[in-house]
Order: sequence, then structure tokens, then C-alpha cells
Amino acid sequence: MNRKILTGIVIAAVAAFVIAYFASPLLAVKALTKAAKTGDEAELTRLVDFPALRASAKDELRARMIAEMRVDGAMADAALSGLGMVLAPAIASGLIDVLVTPEAVGSMVRSARTPNPADRVRETEPTAPTAESDGEGDIRQSFAYRDLNTFALTLTDPERPDQPLVLILDRRGLFDWKLSGIDLTPDN
Repeated sequence: MNRKILTGIVIAAVAAFVIAYFASPLLAVKALTKAAKTGDEAELTRLVDFPALRASAKDELRARMIAEMRVDGAMADAALSGLGMVLAPAIASGLIDVLVTPEAVGSMVRSARTPNPADRVRETEPTAPTAESDGEGDIRQSFAYRDLNTFALTLTDPERPDQPLVLILDRRGLFDWKLSGIDLTPDN
């Protein structure tokens, strides 16, 4: 009888561990979404690895810009296109350093859109977000593991279903996750 009880306890413990291990990114996504909706910058700062997110955004933007310049550059002057390929990543890098903030991450999660530099005019005390201010609507969320330590949160605005925003969370330890990347060119 004791052996059956011990086996049951071990099976229950293993099952609880496996469930917690695979459900932990969903809890992180829920916390990230809640912090974004309430405007809790301290919680967003805790949930986001800003240096990694900035590096990811720079790499993604650089790749997207180069791809677009190659397509557009076929018709434009080769020297001018080459100059653009050299200068654009440096300009984008500076913009990303300024734009990737807790407030911007909250806006991305609420609206499923990347930050727009033209919208960054207010330098005063930030206020709590409202549904009207960010154009947030019924943002759809979908989830997928990319591997055991990488989880993708895809946010889609029903008004722009062909432009999803994919946020990448990385595992830190057994059950902790941090937003550390963005995928601007997701595979459909």
C-alpha cells in the first residue's frame, strides 16, 4: 500500500512539474498583457529584457530595410542605394535606442503595432493608457513554442490581419520568461 501511495505522489509531482514547465510562458504573457493594459511600467521593466529587445529590434529592422532597399534599389541609382544601405541601419539603431521603452512595449502589446517615431512627441509625465489613445481594439493573441526555451506571442489587430506583431519570450531559469525579441518578418 505504501508503495502505491509513493508512486502516486511521484507521478503527481512529475505531472505538476511538466504542467508548470509548459504553462509558465502563458502566465508570463498574461502578466505582460495585464501590465501593458494597466500602464504598469515597473512590471513591464521586470518582464522585458530591454537590451536584448533593442538588439533584436535593430537586427530585424536592419534586415527589413536592406531587403526593401534591394528591391527598390534595382530601379534607383546604385550609388545612392549603397549610401542608403550604409546610413539607414545607423539611423535606425539610434531610433530604436530611444523608442524601446516600457511605455512603447505597453503600446505594442495593447495595439499590436510597432512604435511610430512620429507619435513620440510627449515628454511630460506619462498617463495611464486608454482604449481610445492607442487605438486598441480586440487584439487577437496566438501562442507557439519555437523551441523549449523560446515562446512566440503573435498579436493581430483584426483591422490589419496581414500585419501581425510577433513578440519573442525567452526562458530564464525553469519557470521565468522575459520578452527579449521581436520578429518583424514572421513566417505565415
